[in-house]
Amino acid sequence: MLITPAIVALQLITLSATGAVLLASGFAWKILRYWNIASGSELQIWLERRTYLISTLLGFALGAELLSLLLFIHTAESLSSQFVGAMCATGVLNVNAFGFPTLLLKIIVFFLATLWLTLDRVDNQGYDYPLVRVKYGLLLAVAPLVIVEGVLQTRYFLGLEPEVITSCCGSLFSADSRGVAAELAGWPARPALAIFYGMAGLLLATGLAFRRWPWLGPWFAAGSLLGFGVAIVAIVAFLSLYVYENPNHHCPFCLLKAGYDYVGYALYLPLFIATAAGISAGLIAPFRHLISLRETIPGEVRRLTWLALGGFGLFYGLATGLIGRSNLILL
Repeated sequence: MLITPAIVALQLITLSATGAVLLASGFAWKILRYWNIASGSELQIWLERRTYLISTLLGFALGAELLSLLLFIHTAESLSSQFVGAMCATGVLNVNAFGFPTLLLKIIVFFLATLWLTLDRVDNQGYDYPLVRVKYGLLLAVAPLVIVEGVLQTRYFLGLEPEVITSCCGSLFSADSRGVAAELAGWPARPALAIFYGMAGLLLATGLAFRRWPWLGPWFAAGSLLGFGVAIVAIVAFLSLYVYENPNHHCPFCLLKAGYDYVGYALYLPLFIATAAGISAGLIAPFRHLISLRETIPGEVRRLTWLALGGFGLFYGLATGLIGRSNLILL
C-alpha cells in the first residue's frame, strides 16, 4: 500500500463523512417519524434544536465530500509515475478492481450531496422548515452510497502495490478494445459533434424556458444530467483528439497533465458545477408553491439556473476554442 499525504487526507475525509452520515441517519429516522411543526411537545422542541447541529455537521461533511472528488482524481494522476505501465490516472485507477467504481460513486455522491446542501439552505430560510422531511429522506438515500464509497476507496488504496504492472490509457480507451471506454472511443466524430452541439442548443432552450415556466424544473434537471453524460462522451470520442492532435488518443485523464496546460481542470470544473446547479435548480423548483418559500425559491432557482447555463456556456466555449486552435482535422 502507498501512503501519501493526499491518501491520508482522503481517508480522513471519508471516515469523517461516514461518521457524520451515520450519526445523522439515526436522527433522520426520528425526523421522519416524529416531526410535527404544529406540536409544542418536548420531543418536537428537541428535534428543532438538534436539526441545527446536524445540518451544520452534514454541511461540513458533505462539503468535504465535494472536494474529495477533485482530490481523488488529482491523487490518481500524481501517482501515475509510481506504477509500471501507467501513463496517467487511467492506469492508476486500473491497478485494481476498486479504482473506477470508487470514482463513479464519488461522482454520484457529488451531485446528491450538492442537492442536499441546496435543500438544506432553502429549508433553513422557511419559518416552518417545510423541506425537513425531504432533505432527511434524501440523506437516508445518500448515506449508504457514502458508506460504500468509503469501503471501496479503502480497498482501492490498500490494493495499491507498486510492483503491479497496470495498463495504460491507450489500451483502455481504444476502438479496438472491449468495454464501455472502447465503445465511446469508437464513436464516429461527425455524429458525435452533431449530438454535442445539439445538446448545447437543447440546454440553452430548456434553461430559458425553465426561467419562464418553472414547472419545467424536472425537465431542466434531467437535461442537465443528460448534458453531463453527452459532454463526457464527447470528451472521449473527439474533443480529446483535438487537444492531443492525435486521432488515436482518446484518454479523458491525460487532459489533466501539465503537458496539456491542465486544460482538463478548466473543462471539468465548470461542467460539474453546471450539472450540479442545473439538477438542484430543477428539483427545488416544484417546492415554489410552499407558503414559507414563495419568496426564497424563485431567487434561488434563478441564481442556480444562470450558474448552470453559465457553466455549460463556459464548457462549450472552451471546447470550441480547443477545436478551433487544433492542427488536427477530423472532418
